[in-house]
Amino acid sequence: MVQQAQPPDPAAEDALVPLSALQHYLFCPRQCALIHVEQVWAEDGATAEGRLMHERVDSGRPDRRAGVRTVRGMVIRSLELGVAGKADAVEFHREGAESVPYPVEYKRGRPKAHRADEVQLCAQALCLEEMFGVPVPAGALFYGETRRRLAVDFTPELRRVTADAAHAVRAMLASGQTPAPHYTPACKQCSLQDLCVPRVVEKASHVGAWLARQIDASLGPE
Repeated sequence: MVQQAQPPDPAAEDALVPLSALQHYLFCPRQCALIHVEQVWAEDGATAEGRLMHERVDSGRPDRRAGVRTVRGMVIRSLELGVAGKADAVEFHREGAESVPYPVEYKRGRPKAHRADEVQLCAQALCLEEMFGVPVPAGALFYGETRRRLAVDFTPELRRVTADAAHAVRAMLASGQTPAPHYTPACKQCSLQDLCVPRVVEKASHVGAWLARQIDASLGPE
């Protein structure tokens, strides 16, 4: 069960956590803590490509095509979720008298098996709903390798997962604790692998637990 933290004080903007932390947390809670608690970062080829893609998108000027106005690098936040960040692009689609936001998040790779990207996008939608006071039913993920958009509907289930992730991230960051490592095949894709050393730390933890059991056994009952 996800541990939920209390919503931050609306007056305390400093309590808001980065939107990107949700994506980091769902990929790996330890990675999220290393980045956002311990302030550890290492860049590899994949993260460099992603950073350059975001910089190109965010630096673009607003434009209007076929009745759709696009704002790039928009600063957004939600006091209810306790998150803040920057949306790569927000398209405003005219629907009757309203202009409905449609967030578009850019990713360098391809669609993934986990839902971290969808949650990050949904969090942007919840920010936009709070800021503009209109429903944001859908958005899109653009993947650099496939050069295609993947439409995402912000279903009640995805919204719940997103809210739970935001609460879990805030609780973890407030605790200041970094979770213990657990090696999985996904670790090979992490730019922090050499700093996290999951296999080494996990093995050391197991050895320490074994030694503690041996000491307890040798001492026997008091």
